[in-house]
Amino acid sequence: MNFSDFITNNGKRVNKEAFIHLVRVSKTDGKINKDELALLHKEGKKFGLTDPEIDRLIHSERAHNYIPPYSLEEKFEHLYNIAEMILADDIVKDKELKMIRRFAVEAGFEYSKIDAMVSLLLEGVKNNTGEEELYKKFKKSILH
Repeated sequence: MNFSDFITNNGKRVNKEAFIHLVRVSKTDGKINKDELALLHKEGKKFGLTDPEIDRLIHSERAHNYIPPYSLEEKFEHLYNIAEMILADDIVKDKELKMIRRFAVEAGFEYSKIDAMVSLLLEGVKNNTGEEELYKKFKKSILH
């Protein structure tokens, strides 16, 4: 990842890779529905992006290699955001499950614990459990 992957045209510091992976998840079924688009805008604004910047990234999305963050908490946060995107349309597709599992592997999570973590994330997001609470459950029940 080069320096430009962290900067938008307006000079805002942003990890475009993390956002672009959310775009990829939203496109796994070939289209972005209105709920997924709303969630992309919500997440993009957390990065400090404007609506036009978000739209530009959505339309210019291209294949990127996933470069996960260093900390366990940030890796979990990325997967939490992906789980939110998967559930934006309330339908979990096989392609989406494969994608979140692939990101978990690439982030360095232990293979034997990925299914339990993905289940925890999807169930937690479905039940509106906050990210911090899920992270605590993950550390206590899955990482032990």
